[in-house]
Amino acid sequence: MSELSFDPGKTAIVVIDLQKGIMQIPGSPHPMASVVANCARLLGAARSAGARVVLVHVDFTADGGDRLAPAADQAMRASGQMPPDWSELIAELDRQPGDLVIQKRQWGAFYGTDLDLQLRRRGIGTIVLCGVATEFGVESTGRDSYERGYEQVFAEDAMTGVTAESHANAVKRIFPRLGRVRSTDEIVAALGADGGA
Repeated sequence: MSELSFDPGKTAIVVIDLQKGIMQIPGSPHPMASVVANCARLLGAARSAGARVVLVHVDFTADGGDRLAPAADQAMRASGQMPPDWSELIAELDRQPGDLVIQKRQWGAFYGTDLDLQLRRRGIGTIVLCGVATEFGVESTGRDSYERGYEQVFAEDAMTGVTAESHANAVKRIFPRLGRVRSTDEIVAALGADGGA
């Protein structure tokens, strides 16, 4: 495993989908409460070190016309109207005025958004990914990030999957080919901050 170090000015912590409407999903293998706590530590460390914070959430228009709805054996379409606060970022992220907020309309945070533009214009070359769900929003964003040439670090204990098996598949088989998989403690230490610990 390569040693982990960051240039904070060229690094962003990208948090995927920690929003009110998704927090009700039970996470596996990591409980949602520990994922939120570890993401908050990463954000605290990033802010202390001078790294960029990017908070990503998913939302759709009222008529749902911008939702993906291809024929699928296990479609993930929600039925009915979403609660009004469904896409609101959770309070534990402690959103700050300088944080970038990206709204997406599918699993990945790059397609159809200005995430790539915002990162490149700020000189960001490394992203640390965390959030939910490992095998959907995080993995989709990681694959897109890889194809755009970003260095990546995946905070394994600051994300969780729909199932332990699908989380493990991403962490053991996919992420090591896209970047480096590390713990929250390792990432916070490499940022040179305590992350509120």
